Amino acid sequence: MRPRVGHIQFINCFPLFYGLIEKKFLLEVDLIKGNPSDLDRMLKDNLLDLAPIPSIAYARNYRDYVIMPEISISCDGDVKSIYLFSKVPIEELGRKKVALTNISATSQALLRIIMAKKYGAAPEYFSSAPELGAMLLEADAALLIGDDALRAKYKQDPRLYIYDLGLEWKHMTGLPMVFSVWAIRRDFARRRMDQVRLIKDTFVECMNYSLEHIEDVAEKAAQWETFPAEYLVEYFASLRFDFDQRKQEGLMRYYQEACGMGLIQEVPPLDIVEV
Repeated sequence: MRPRVGHIQFINCFPLFYGLIEKKFLLEVDLIKGNPSDLDRMLKDNLLDLAPIPSIAYARNYRDYVIMPEISISCDGDVKSIYLFSKVPIEELGRKKVALTNISATSQALLRIIMAKKYGAAPEYFSSAPELGAMLLEADAALLIGDDALRAKYKQDPRLYIYDLGLEWKHMTGLPMVFSVWAIRRDFARRRMDQVRLIKDTFVECMNYSLEHIEDVAEKAAQWETFPAEYLVEYFASLRFDFDQRKQEGLMRYYQEACGMGLIQEVPPLDIVEV
């Protein structure tokens, strides 16, 4: 049986997907697509063997998972796809209403942490489908991630204040922010370590290949989008796909802040599988 591998249907994961196509590795796995929340649920329900999931989802289920080394979806400053769009300056949000996209728990928690710790604010949050216009009909600010955020920023309503959460986190902590880790079901890793090793090595090779051909990747990704390839080249340059010591420090700081606010029950160990 081929490994069941989750794939986020966001442009930020397209470099990996492009590399997998070029290296002809897709025949070796069952690639199952979804948004971050979908993949989190499917991994928990044993419908996937490994998947990129929101970082906070690992913290909530770490006893069942191990983390794949050397790969993540992170930033070290601007992320360019996780934005707070606000009708007023962020310092004035206070107890106003803030709509949160319903497709990623990591970014929801990150905004709560930044608002509380950096701005001393406690807005009234509510979850919403990720449609900026509808969100701002009910709220004073809206959090979007992924492709929804990329498109909204490209169109950029001049009446709105726009805040990049990767940059806000960097200013607050001086650390990178890890939005997704590749989680592997612990039982699968025990039984199929040879396949885990092959997948990890291939993913790293594919990602390196794509980063070396980033203009081609952007050109392909932009084919069905309203923005040009140059916009995506700049976007991909802001992302980090490794999981080095600094990323791990940033992730542990995120967990500590989240735990301190009661967003997770405990700070999990980073159980990175040795392959």
